[in-house]
Parts: sequence; C-alpha cells; structure tokens
Amino acid sequence: FIDESGAKTNMTRLYGRGFGGSRVRDAVPHGHWSTTTMIAAVGTTGYRAPFVFEGAMDTEMFRAYVKHVLVPELHPGDIVVMDNLRSHKDVLARELIQQAGAHVWYLPAYSPDLNPIEKMWSKIKAFLRMIAARSQDALYQAIADALASVTTSNIKGWFQSCGYNIV
Repeated sequence: FIDESGAKTNMTRLYGRGFGGSRVRDAVPHGHWSTTTMIAAVGTTGYRAPFVFEGAMDTEMFRAYVKHVLVPELHPGDIVVMDNLRSHKDVLARELIQQAGAHVWYLPAYSPDLNPIEKMWSKIKAFLRMIAARSQDALYQAIADALASVTTSNIKGWFQSCGYNIV
C-alpha cells in the first residue's frame, strides 16, 4: 500500500489533559509555514520507500517518486495498492511499476478504511504533533523519528483492523 500525507511546522497537539481539570494550553505559531509531503509504502513486513519533499503531490512528483524511490525497492510479484488520487493513475508511473515486475491495484473510491497506511500516517502525525517541530530541519528529523517508531506489531494490527488476514 502506498500513500502520502502532509506535515507542517505549525502542527500541535489536538487534545490534552490538565491537572485537576485545569485548561491545557499550547502555542501554535503564526506566520509562514509550508506543506511538506511524506510518501511511503507499507507491507506486512514494514514500511518501505519513504520520501519527503516540500510542496504538494502532483503527477510529476509522483512519477519521480515511483521511478527513483519505489521501483528500486520493488520485487517481481509485488502488488502495489493505491487509492484513486489523480496522480496515482498516471500511466507512466503505472508502467514503471509494471516494468519492475509488480502489479498495480487500486482501492475502491472513498475507502480509507481498507488502507492500512492511513493508520500509519495517523500514528506519525500524532508523533509530529507531540514533537511540535518548528523548523524544516527539526520537522525532517521528527519524521524520521516517527517512522522509526513504527513497529512490525503496529503494521500487523493495522492490516488486521482493515480486514486483511496475515500470518
């Protein structure tokens, strides 16, 4: 399963608990911030082909990711499952995946509950909110640390909660 998600330097916790019912406060920076896109694949043995870049995902960037990051990590017979984002339907990207000996499958429209990588992004974003990185360098390090916190046990649970029977 491959998918992307966004991160920003203004991310902060959404919820908190205060002592004795007191209000929890946190600072959210204002000003200039930009979107950082994270993209990766996740299989039953772990995540693969992580990549981070500035800006939003478009067809050209997705094609570059497939060619330079994903394809080198594919094995013949792999199945690459994607959602229906327009850039994922790029003919050249699909051909690159198929030339590596892998198959391309698309999830049904509006079906994030069938995609275990969505749960991985949820864990990573919770980690990023907790860290509250306020610079690009700090954000990149936090993303690396968040990915390192993903365990095989997490991944197996995410696959099972999405309805996939894995051994």
